[in-house]
Amino acid sequence: MQIDQFTRVLTTSIALLMVAVSCTSTPDEADEKTIAQTDTLDYFLLRPEVEKSYGYSNAVRIGNDLKISGVASMDDAGNLIAPGNLREQMKNCYADLGKVLKHYGYTFDDVVVENVYTTNMPEFINQSGYRNSIYQKNFPTGTWLEVKGLALPGQLIEINLEAHKTQ
Repeated sequence: MQIDQFTRVLTTSIALLMVAVSCTSTPDEADEKTIAQTDTLDYFLLRPEVEKSYGYSNAVRIGNDLKISGVASMDDAGNLIAPGNLREQMKNCYADLGKVLKHYGYTFDDVVVENVYTTNMPEFINQSGYRNSIYQKNFPTGTWLEVKGLALPGQLIEINLEAHKTQ
């Protein structure tokens, strides 16, 4: 019984000490800047008309992190470019991803996650060497997934990214 009472007193004392310390400590300017950056969401629409009609944002930056939605090979009106040609669709996807990265001041060197969705994994594997021209320093983490279908008829590939910029 004495051990339980001692444990309760000790736990209560530690909790009160933690509350007292947190109430008296103030964040420094760097902490305040970090808090402000993580609370700020900056949305970007690459093709506003298309994205609004489908109901998504192409990208959102949260502090130093950038999340880019799956990008398909399409023109500004939302029409598929290069139906049936995975390599050309892949090139168009990376071109659009590059535009989004550039908008925020990022490059492919800042990409930490890349997820590829394709309807033809063997063909993607055959064409995956193209990625060597995109990722000059390091390859990001990610997943390659074969799917039954994608958003647009004839679409063979969709790629989404996450990037991070250190200060």
